[in-house]
Amino acid sequence: MVYGITGNTNKDKLWQPAADLIHWLQDETLSFCLDERVAAGLAERGLVATPTAESCTTDDLATTADLVLSFGGDGTLLNAAHQIGTRETPILGVNIGRLGFLTGTEVGDLEQTIRQIEDGLHEIEEREVLEATVNGQADPPRWALNDFVVAKSGSASMIDVRVHVDDYYLNDYWADGLIIATPTGSTAYSLAAGGPLLAPDSQSVVITPIAPHTLTTRPIVFPGRVEIALQVTTRGEPFLLAYDGTSDLIEGDGAEILIRRAAHGVRLVRLPGRGYFQTIRDKLSWGQR
Repeated sequence: MVYGITGNTNKDKLWQPAADLIHWLQDETLSFCLDERVAAGLAERGLVATPTAESCTTDDLATTADLVLSFGGDGTLLNAAHQIGTRETPILGVNIGRLGFLTGTEVGDLEQTIRQIEDGLHEIEEREVLEATVNGQADPPRWALNDFVVAKSGSASMIDVRVHVDDYYLNDYWADGLIIATPTGSTAYSLAAGGPLLAPDSQSVVITPIAPHTLTTRPIVFPGRVEIALQVTTRGEPFLLAYDGTSDLIEGDGAEILIRRAAHGVRLVRLPGRGYFQTIRDKLSWGQR
């Protein structure tokens, strides 16, 4: 097993745990490779010897590593997923952030976690992702593990979005924006906007309006196999299309976006006792008085 190590290089909390892990992996004679930005930061800080950092550095974790360790929070894991792309190398999120719905272990438990992985005491969860085309164009490729968000930009007071699901007219939304979320993304922006929680394997997708003009407009859940067509009818203003932390400014009246399930997925590592429901109870303080 070759462990790929990446992380949020903007977080001071990354460096010492990453260095400690590398030294421990060396002591245990376990193979690893480093994201080039992490390797450079460790060497600059004198936490890992430069020859070691240079010899273990790669610009392509997905082809070098058998499993990627992502130090940070959910945003860092999303970045790692997009770095890996369609090659689906399993990812274990190591939480050094706050909530960390997607992370599979805490930084203090990492050595025990790796021993469990070496003993085969882990599972791989397959998470579905969505892909989008804009005005029939699939280039650049846009896909999301969490969600796509269509939102107003600039001084626009609202955005108007007409939605069809499998060619059936659903609604015209007047709102600050519209979220199309996977089950994985149901604990992200969609949850903050009042959307429901979806179990990771529910094979569904939720449409959640952001501050809708009509108070009776509510989130709605569909099977994950549907195609969702969005037509932005707001006149005279560009709009934002955001996906997993990346934002594109889309110009043109009547722009059309088609969202469907992607052909590839994202694979997350899960350990005994760290299932979805426990994560929800822990992160949302369910059952506490």
